[in-house]
Amino acid sequence: MPESEPWEYTLHIPNDVRAVTVSRRTLRLILTLHGLIGLVDTAELLAAELVANAVRHTKGPAALRVRWAGGVLWIGAWDADPEPPESPGELEQLTDGEEGRGLALVRACSDLWGWQALTRGGSRGKYVWCELAAA
Repeated sequence: MPESEPWEYTLHIPNDVRAVTVSRRTLRLILTLHGLIGLVDTAELLAAELVANAVRHTKGPAALRVRWAGGVLWIGAWDADPEPPESPGELEQLTDGEEGRGLALVRACSDLWGWQALTRGGSRGKYVWCELAAA
């Protein structure tokens, strides 16, 4: 049974493609411990796409942030680049190539997604986030 109390975790990660796997496994553990096993597969896909974009398209550190409140799971990836992410195409119009599907998958598989530029305490960057409502 999912917990009703809000909670939040942040995982700071280096700019390393192996961070995607670490993020997926950490997220699976967090959701399992909080009784949200029904969201794990979709949440893992979404987190992997967000973290992969942060690691592949920027040069600095990144972070995965996971929050649960009011029956909604919020997944966000921070990176140090304040430039907006590329607009996702329509999933069914994308080619079989290795690139360009990430945010289209996020848009297709989440209930809501977006991004925001951040300037806080001298830090710059952006959060790209998505939400999943508990069924």
